[in-house]
Amino acid sequence: MVSRRLPWFLLSLMLAGVAAAEPPRSATLPTTIAEYRAIPREYRLDGVVEAIHRTTVSAQTQGQVEAIHYDVDDYVERGAVLVELRDTEHRARVTQAAADLKSATAKLEQTREEYDRIEGLFAKRNVSESQMDRAAADLKAAQAALESATAQLEQAQEQLSYTEIRAPYSGIVTHRHVELGETASPGTPVMTGLSLDELRVVVEVPQSLIPAVRSGTEIHVDLTDGERLAVSDVTVFPFADMGSNTFTVRLRLPVGTRSLFPGMYVKTGFVTGERRELVVPKAAVVYRSELTAVYVQGDDGRLALRQIRAGRTVDDQILVLAGLEAGERVVLDPLAASRQIKAQTAPATEGHGDD
Repeated sequence: MVSRRLPWFLLSLMLAGVAAAEPPRSATLPTTIAEYRAIPREYRLDGVVEAIHRTTVSAQTQGQVEAIHYDVDDYVERGAVLVELRDTEHRARVTQAAADLKSATAKLEQTREEYDRIEGLFAKRNVSESQMDRAAADLKAAQAALESATAQLEQAQEQLSYTEIRAPYSGIVTHRHVELGETASPGTPVMTGLSLDELRVVVEVPQSLIPAVRSGTEIHVDLTDGERLAVSDVTVFPFADMGSNTFTVRLRLPVGTRSLFPGMYVKTGFVTGERRELVVPKAAVVYRSELTAVYVQGDDGRLALRQIRAGRTVDDQILVLAGLEAGERVVLDPLAASRQIKAQTAPATEGHGDD
């Protein structure tokens, strides 16, 4: 007589089979539907950051370099003295010009007194007309001599001021061209610097985009910290490069943009309209080495890891270029989905091991 009670190991195998056939319990995981959305049609182009103010300061008078107050990578305030030239000769010229001015002033006063005296006598007919004319000519000559002496003093003082070479604006020193003891002449480069306060981005734009740029399309620059900076001050060069058929476009950044520096490469975006793209939330995408994927939940509730080809990120959405269809359900918590799949496959693995 055959016992109707099944052996315990057969019963356990049947229960394990039923458990494996049951759909995974993934309904509690947060999911969303992959769908098409209107996404801005954007052309991404590389740009180079430039300083609007970049200057090489040169000597404007002759003199020996006596002091250098700043060097490369130093920050300089506007009007600060960069380099001092020997000013002994220039001070002597100022002193001489001041003495000449003082002499011319005294001469003018004496000539004016003499003119007033001759004018009084001429009114009484006590001097001739020629004497009156001579006095007037002497007065004009004295006035001209005073003006000349004043101009010479101003010129000497200006030449003296040139012995202190000052920064035209606040910025960073990038090159120093002189050493102590050298003799600088007018036009000799002294220091090169640039300002970090006012920057711009230079982009080579294809000619097909130029009409949209000229019409005022939306333009932005992606900063290093992930922030997107809108640009409204745009300059388009009125000619194209013969080799590449591109136009140079300058995008002036707002004053005080601190996360960019001259010479850096940045991404720029030129928005020319909208187009429908398949998107999924950024939180649903998982990256494993070179694999980009999402966890897809089927109609039966089962989970599967699906490789996708992802495009750019727009706000909190990622464009899906391939690997997914509209209407498919993706899991918003990839880590929880991975744990659930491992938990579901663990009993089956253990069962095979015992067999």
